Amino acid sequence: MEVGILAIFQNYLGRGKDEDVVRGEMRIAEQAEDLGLDKYWPAEHHFTDYSAIPDNIQFLTWLAGKTSTIRLGTAAVIVPWNNPLRVVEKITLLDHLSGGRAVLGLGRGLSRIEYEHFGIDMGESRERFDEGARMIIDALDSGEISGDGKFYPQPLTPIRPRPLSGFRDRFYAVGMSPESVEQCAQLGARLMTFSQKPWELYAQETLKEYQAAFKKYHGIEAPPPLTGDLMFCHQDAAKAEEMAKEYMSNYFLTIIRHYEIMSDHFKDVKGYDYYATSGELFAKVGIEVAAQTYVQVQSFGTPEQILEKLRWRRELMGDFELNMVSFYGGMDVDVAEQSLQLFSKEVLPELQGW
Repeated sequence: MEVGILAIFQNYLGRGKDEDVVRGEMRIAEQAEDLGLDKYWPAEHHFTDYSAIPDNIQFLTWLAGKTSTIRLGTAAVIVPWNNPLRVVEKITLLDHLSGGRAVLGLGRGLSRIEYEHFGIDMGESRERFDEGARMIIDALDSGEISGDGKFYPQPLTPIRPRPLSGFRDRFYAVGMSPESVEQCAQLGARLMTFSQKPWELYAQETLKEYQAAFKKYHGIEAPPPLTGDLMFCHQDAAKAEEMAKEYMSNYFLTIIRHYEIMSDHFKDVKGYDYYATSGELFAKVGIEVAAQTYVQVQSFGTPEQILEKLRWRRELMGDFELNMVSFYGGMDVDVAEQSLQLFSKEVLPELQGW
């Protein structure tokens, strides 16, 4: 089992300085390899305190120069906000600079404010993703990119430096809605999801849909999915639960706010029916209950408690890859660092032995 860090660069409610957030994330990133983690994954987000990491490939290029073995993944490049040619060029160069350690994750984005400031119609996101993602993965195979689609017309163009190799075996796509899960499978990508629903439902719905679609399109079994958890680890069970509930609930509320989950704007946006339904469900059960459910599916507790939760998840859904958000929700970087170090010492070795 591979285990990585998912970095979100959150300035919780704007209470701190952006430079402290960036420095804190750099501090954690520089430890990841020595702690034995397999991958490091920064998100892509723009313009707000919720998450500000506008160029994750640039950050990974910095980290490539600080490390020698950890693999460097994008979680994710949001295709509709980026030119496919530039994505291919940048991920190829990162692969060269890191000695072949780059990992490609793609997504389509969910935030109205981010789409608006880029001047892109959010209702075009599905078409833009489908067109651009195919161009990107094909170009990394062939060493040249072209396109005759609606959004990214591109004359046949060589990629220089040429790709070291294709990315089919290190290619992920975010799939939260049924439509995105289907497209992930069609692309041949490994499913990347962010932990948010009870694992029984995830196994019965999301994962089963992905596995069936992958086999339909490719005739082989799907690879294990990647799940992205908030993580908090402490030797004292009561303290772990107390702090996890505080910071994870904080983070959940920033998700609701940033993505405007409780508003009805998703009803009017093509391709986002799933999120309109989610907003209705949250309104029905109440934010407090929704936050409690969200917290309970994350990875927190003593080292043994976390291991028990992850053993149960593996029994339920089979092998999976794990990503952990370790610095979030107003947590001090010292607290995040201590939690991550304890996890790496007492949880990580067993996980990597699975």
